[in-house]
Amino acid sequence: MSSPIRTNHSTRYHISGGKPHALGAHFDGEGTNFAVFSANASQIDLCLFSDDGRREIDRITLPERTGPVWHAYVEGLKPGTLYGYRAHGIYAPEQGHRFNSNKLLLDPYTREMHGKWTSSATLFGYQKGASGGDLTFGAADSASCVPKSVVSDPALNQFLRTEAATINGRDLIYEAHVKGLTKLHPQVPEEIRGTYEALSSDAMIDHLLSLNVSAIELMPVHAFIDDEFLINRGLKNYWGYNTAGFFALEPRYMGPNGLLGFRSMVQRLKESGIKVYLDVVYNHTAEGNQNGPTLSFRGLDNASYYRLIAGQPRYYVNDTGTGNTVNVAHPYVLRMVLDSLRYWVQCMGIDGFRFDLATTVCREEHGFDLYGGFLDAIRQDPVLQKVKLIAEPWDIGPGGYRLGGFPPEFSEWNDSYRDTTRRYWKGDPQTTPDLASRLLGSADKFDRAGRRAWSSVNFISAHDGFTLADIVRYNNRHNLANGENNMDGHGANYSDNCGFEGDTDDPVINARRHRRQRNFIATLFFSQGTPMLLAGDEIGNSQHGNNNAYCQDNEIGWVSWDKTDDNLKAFVSYLSDFRRDHKTLRQDRFLHGAKRPEDDQPDVRWTDFSGFPLQWRDPGLSSICVTLRCCAEAPTYETNDDVVFLIFNRSNVAASVVLPPHPEGYHWVRAVDTALQVQSPKREPRDETTEVSGSSVVALILEVDTDPS
Repeated sequence: MSSPIRTNHSTRYHISGGKPHALGAHFDGEGTNFAVFSANASQIDLCLFSDDGRREIDRITLPERTGPVWHAYVEGLKPGTLYGYRAHGIYAPEQGHRFNSNKLLLDPYTREMHGKWTSSATLFGYQKGASGGDLTFGAADSASCVPKSVVSDPALNQFLRTEAATINGRDLIYEAHVKGLTKLHPQVPEEIRGTYEALSSDAMIDHLLSLNVSAIELMPVHAFIDDEFLINRGLKNYWGYNTAGFFALEPRYMGPNGLLGFRSMVQRLKESGIKVYLDVVYNHTAEGNQNGPTLSFRGLDNASYYRLIAGQPRYYVNDTGTGNTVNVAHPYVLRMVLDSLRYWVQCMGIDGFRFDLATTVCREEHGFDLYGGFLDAIRQDPVLQKVKLIAEPWDIGPGGYRLGGFPPEFSEWNDSYRDTTRRYWKGDPQTTPDLASRLLGSADKFDRAGRRAWSSVNFISAHDGFTLADIVRYNNRHNLANGENNMDGHGANYSDNCGFEGDTDDPVINARRHRRQRNFIATLFFSQGTPMLLAGDEIGNSQHGNNNAYCQDNEIGWVSWDKTDDNLKAFVSYLSDFRRDHKTLRQDRFLHGAKRPEDDQPDVRWTDFSGFPLQWRDPGLSSICVTLRCCAEAPTYETNDDVVFLIFNRSNVAASVVLPPHPEGYHWVRAVDTALQVQSPKREPRDETTEVSGSSVVALILEVDTDPS
């Protein structure tokens, strides 16, 4: 079926062919050039709207097509103009084409949006509720329910000349939600709470610096929509993994200064020494499967933008579990992704990206390809090769779990670290050897092709799952508020409620929980690799057992600052300081126990509490010691004399631990003890042992003996 063609050559403006090179809408001082990709459309109309976005006041058929790019130049059209596209072509879902000119389409390259998405049956390209489903044709116009694209002020698209933040030994990533982090913070000015600008308020910067945060990783800020099934439940898509535009900021977090507020936030954080990373979702879009709405990509060229099932192009490949999969292998879709990434770096000052379901964007027709188009393109790009690249190394497609399989330019979220650490402190048997691997940067997974230890992004908790406080409060998920009968979210949390499900006044249980949290934090900061902290974990924030708060834009999902655990916050700050001050804990190179040429000592040495080499094959092995020194392979300019001795006592029973021999003129100082709420370095007795409490982590360092008597 073909959608009706309505051609209206505007009499208001002088229209010429324009240029195809820069996709999107670009004002040059005298007029605006429009260019949009569609390989399969038969006609593209540019629709102009009144200042309030309610009325379509003009429709211009793009007069030129260069290859798959349709384009026009409209003289006199200025920044602030509201517009959208209508694409003509065949509506034949069984052939993979879903053109319907009754649907107003967002420009994939728009930098700004005016208005909001309104839930409506008109958004669908078919007759919603009809017996034929998506094979039917929807004749209703959707313009009233769609935000309009905006011709941006060129000043907002100018390249920023900003330097990268200076880190000075800090390497802590802080994962945060724009609104959730600041909405309830009492020291953030009320008028900007929950906005981009709140992230760079004095209160937030002071907090981040107190933790030695090197980079804040923001959950999705690309424009997204609320899923219809959530709206029907009275909920919202809080997390934002439902992208509708890859160049536009999500308007719901805009502060008083709009887009400029975002840019100033990034700049102020960088001036404070804090980089800004974005969690980006290029693997799927908000249009969902064949039953989803027609918002932009589906209407412009469904067969190009999405991967369709071979032989059944009515249906979408669903390697993401969200209904569709973006066809990044297509050259123009790949171009869109790269253009988007460069825009956020060059025009917004972003320092890095975490790629959601990164395996998906690295797939070719035959599957994940280490030398496929996306990875080849991003590694050679002169702009993107300078920023931080982090992969979430999995999706649900065939062979989708790729931990350790990304190229050396990438770091990767290490879920193996998360699960092993939780299982170890939970008391699961035969987890100690695996913990040892995680403590050394998961060399078993990452030490290849010249990769560095920072490749492993280590975390105990993230947005997806229990918070740190809930790992020690709940054995089971409590997600009833999501309206999915508690069937959503992770089933295997490897959590331990320490004797009671949920909050309790029992002082024994609460003391056990507090120590367990300190054990987790100590393990995280004592591990080689890049530590990542979930926002709120440092103050004991709880989501009341909800391990999938993706739709909880409320007190469940927001950080509760009024319940701050000051002792925990002080402990996290202390541990972060300790890691910053000891390069041995944050080395670039992997440690394998090789002898160091300067002192003939191994760079890592594992011992039991008696000082003997560990018996790794002992099925009952649970408590371990490790001595860390500078890597034997480190060049001379990176070597240091720093030595850290770590003790992990998982047993509930206190123990005596034999200390490693120390050079003459030095003594051991106990610098960290998770058995204590308040940390204070203290000098050890002059004997060769130290006492450690049950269920605790202890760190000792060598210091010069200033009192040889």
